[in-house]
Amino acid sequence: MSRVAKNPVVIPAKVEVVLAADLVSVSGPLGSLTQALSDAVVLARVGETVTVAASNESQHSRAMSGTVRALVANMVQGVSQGFTRKLTLVGVGYKAQAQGAAVNLDLGYSHPISHQMPAGVTVETPTQTEIILKGVNKQVVGQVAAQIRAYRKPEPYKGKGVRYSDEVVIIKETKKK
Repeated sequence: MSRVAKNPVVIPAKVEVVLAADLVSVSGPLGSLTQALSDAVVLARVGETVTVAASNESQHSRAMSGTVRALVANMVQGVSQGFTRKLTLVGVGYKAQAQGAAVNLDLGYSHPISHQMPAGVTVETPTQTEIILKGVNKQVVGQVAAQIRAYRKPEPYKGKGVRYSDEVVIIKETKKK
């Protein structure tokens, strides 16, 4: 059994978890999420916790037990607290502006970039060089952050580009004559 799957998922007070044969759905104050399950894992609700176990002793089943436990824990955290990803723009003239369900980016190209947000993800720009993404699904919030970062990745000589707020860019030394 996976070491991750040994720990049960604690369900907070305002979160409701419904276990079906091949589906788990979690609903809370911020929204609801569903996840399809394979027959390699068995979920059980014990009081205010959800336990995950492998259905047999195969390597795939043991690995999937840890994966499913992590997915269920992320779903519970997402509907109760939500997920936030912060991006920072570094560079002269680089700026971002939230406009409804889109973010408009000026990243040094000859044209502005408008990135549409998927359903369930909201965007805020407290300053022109900060982007804050919020949502209940950790996978979707991370994917949108990666797509925005891909428009202009941080370059290694000056560090200009779109980076995560906790990302450290190692600056290379320039060539010497």
